[in-house]
Amino acid sequence: MPTLAHPDRPGRPPQRTPATRRGRTEEVITTPPTHQRATEDPPPRRRARRLLRRLPAAIALAAALLIVFASPAFAQGTAAPTLSGVIDNLRNWIVGILAGVATLFLTIGGLRYLTAGGDPGQVEKAKTALKSAAIGYALAILAPLLVSILASIVGG
Repeated sequence: MPTLAHPDRPGRPPQRTPATRRGRTEEVITTPPTHQRATEDPPPRRRARRLLRRLPAAIALAAALLIVFASPAFAQGTAAPTLSGVIDNLRNWIVGILAGVATLFLTIGGLRYLTAGGDPGQVEKAKTALKSAAIGYALAILAPLLVSILASIVGG
């Protein structure tokens, strides 16, 4: 009997295996399994989870590069900083850090919500991250008020 080539893979012939049916032996042509699973793109949900797992490492790398390659700032004068200047700098740092962290949580919460795919557990995690972002933005807005209260207590 001639060997038939598989229509999807012209270079590989199908395999023949004997099968019994009512005492007679027949040959059944089976095709070798295709390896589509290894070549397919992963589902969007798995791809999004992989991206979310890599996000903190990318942010940490960006922060490290920013610190390493930042140019140093030199003081113009030799005067000692005043208490009000230190408090103003403290306020600016607090607002910047809180806004940055709140933005990070907003981004993570939004990505989780978009990639949840109807999974209630992932939706709850996304809502928690979005609530944390809202709290962070509220604290960033209230930071100048808190620093001015601290300044009045210290006497600046």
